[in-house]
Amino acid sequence: MRSQVEELATLRRQVLAGPSEKATAAQHAKGKLTARERIDLLLDAGSFHEVEQLRRHRATGFGLETRKPHTDGVITGWGTVEGRTVFVYAHDFRIFGGALGEAHATKIHKIMDMALAAGAPLISLNDGAGARIQEGVTALAGYGGIFKRNTKASGVIPQISVMLGPCAGGAAYSPALTDFVFMVRDTSQMFITGPDVVKAVTGEEITHNGLGGADVHAETSGVCHFAYDDEPTCLNEVRYLLSLLPQNNRETPPAAPCHDPHDRRCDTLTDLVPADGNQPYDMSDVIEEIVDDGEYIEIHERWAPNIICALTRLGGQVVGIVANQPRVLAGVLDIHASEKAARFVQMCDAFSIPIITLLDVPGFLPGVDQEHGGIIRHGAKLLYAYCNATVPRISLVLRKAYGGAYIVMDSHTIGADLTYAWPTNEIAVMGAEGAANIIFRRHITEAHDPDTTRTELVKQYKTELMHPYYAAERGLIDDVIDPAHTRQTLIDSLVMLRTKHADHPTRKHGNPPQ
Repeated sequence: MRSQVEELATLRRQVLAGPSEKATAAQHAKGKLTARERIDLLLDAGSFHEVEQLRRHRATGFGLETRKPHTDGVITGWGTVEGRTVFVYAHDFRIFGGALGEAHATKIHKIMDMALAAGAPLISLNDGAGARIQEGVTALAGYGGIFKRNTKASGVIPQISVMLGPCAGGAAYSPALTDFVFMVRDTSQMFITGPDVVKAVTGEEITHNGLGGADVHAETSGVCHFAYDDEPTCLNEVRYLLSLLPQNNRETPPAAPCHDPHDRRCDTLTDLVPADGNQPYDMSDVIEEIVDDGEYIEIHERWAPNIICALTRLGGQVVGIVANQPRVLAGVLDIHASEKAARFVQMCDAFSIPIITLLDVPGFLPGVDQEHGGIIRHGAKLLYAYCNATVPRISLVLRKAYGGAYIVMDSHTIGADLTYAWPTNEIAVMGAEGAANIIFRRHITEAHDPDTTRTELVKQYKTELMHPYYAAERGLIDDVIDPAHTRQTLIDSLVMLRTKHADHPTRKHGNPPQ
């Protein structure tokens, strides 16, 4: 027994050391950590329990029968982040370039099944060269099993993909199915067809990072939620995000001690937001003033920046914030903003995170490109997401709330539990100038002094239909509040709504716009 235990210990040391010092040095030379170094940074010290460490592939041909390294190029197991259980798998680029074969895929399938059964988050550390070509279609079948499990786990446990190397072809669809995607600049790329194929088919020349680097997916495609300069920072931010998410859809997000007084006045908001609806301001400053200790994490910060989606805490409880950003495109809703907010609302609803919506929206972005691009269809995604959400929902109108955009942004009529407004609110079908030009067109045209007449009629329209208490008088707003009381009002409302329960009608599933 003693000799066998010593043999096991020797074998484990070899497995933990990796295939060779040369392979490890090559990985470090690229500015990348090894799979085990990444896991050590992600998880609490000493908490990792590896599964199937001694697994080997059974393929033959093309020299595979003489190369059967342990782990088969993927490290799987579970550990803890701040004491809470998570499951993880990490591609080891030093072994077969992290390429997926039959044994490799089976290990991932097993850890995904374990995560779903245990009701704990799943984190994938991706750094692989795609399917293992030597194993043929068997490798492709392995991806099918991963995609099926990603879909089955969607909305049940948080799934986070961390891109730390290349991810090409069909392999890129697994991260796209997960809740959050992290990327590291210069070292990680995602694309379906690489630069060589693009050049062969279209004649276009482009670099790997230009085609599918972190900045491209963070700013242009919207595939990536977070992009960072180095792996340690990236993995540390994954840990922070996990602190704001529940273990599964049957639990609520973890509460945290709050030392920021719930009744703290927000007097700076009065001067921060101009009363003139045409004057821009930074909605981020408003959020920072309201939330606990001014801390929040913005999702898709660089994609569709005309809308803000953020996770934060109010009174120690996790909330999701959706807010128009007047500093960018005046805060209008367009195709990308609608998609971004819709996915965020769905994620919050899936994981029992209350939603607070801050409105300052002049409408949907007009234009031929928007109409031909399907703004009706994409805007309907956001509308569907809000209408379908059963978590506590609170909306607050800061200034403008015009037309269909007002209705879509969680208005009273589509199911917001509580709706508030500041005294600067303007809730209307459209702006006063546009409305007056339509309603009084003939009167203005026939007037002796059209400009003076238009000014007077605009003022009349504002006085009669756009004064700050018009919506409240008709029950569309629950209360008009002093901006300084915003934090206390929101926290008190969330406390009341904590036991909210709402049922959907019996159905297999809805058919949301795509």
